[in-house]
Amino acid sequence: MLKLDILVLSVHPDDAELGCAGTILKHIALGYKVGIIDLTRGELGTRGSAEIRKQEAEAAAKILGLAVRENLGLPDGFFENTREYQIKVIEAIRKYKPAIVITNAYHDRHPDHGRANQLVEASAFLAGLRKIETYHGNGEVQEAWRPDLVMHFIQDNYITPDILVDITEHWDKKIESIYAYGSQFYNPDWEGEPQTYISTPDFIEIVTGRAREFGKAIGAKYAEGFTSRKILGVDNLFNLK
Repeated sequence: MLKLDILVLSVHPDDAELGCAGTILKHIALGYKVGIIDLTRGELGTRGSAEIRKQEAEAAAKILGLAVRENLGLPDGFFENTREYQIKVIEAIRKYKPAIVITNAYHDRHPDHGRANQLVEASAFLAGLRKIETYHGNGEVQEAWRPDLVMHFIQDNYITPDILVDITEHWDKKIESIYAYGSQFYNPDWEGEPQTYISTPDFIEIVTGRAREFGKAIGAKYAEGFTSRKILGVDNLFNLK
């Protein structure tokens, strides 16, 4: 069974690319195994369709060099932090046994983002309780597993980060992975479709501006920000950037 170092559990296909693609790319370059599991198919998106988003997610996965990408098929817009959906997320965490889980922001413009955060946070804790029984696809009982750390990327709403990751060397590839979602972001081929907040050229400028702002704080050109409910530490003060 494949074991991942980092598992990104985000609600919509393209959330991971927007929120933490640079961090994904950086850690894959360092030799870590990283995967993404999208909670929903993004079927309520104004543009495109669930099938198109699936194809786009697969293309983005190749750009990022992911070890695995899956989709849990939860109902876009209508999932809740319930036992039914917690079990699905617990199964995913126990399947890949990641040291680190990354998920959506605490709260955001899109209500799915905050609800996904709560669902993943709860499931990551519950996954460590051995009396909750879940099963692999072959019927074998899964071993209890709790990640060492759950982190949350920052999305549309500004949230003060607890940690910033320098992604300067991976910025161009991050943008390439975002544009793999041609149905969602600025694409002249889709000009006949309804325009949305994220489909205008201005939106990518907003993404860039946020990364530049975070980068400036640590003396880098581009950075991604994360929050954590757990206090983070370093081995020594000279590891600080």
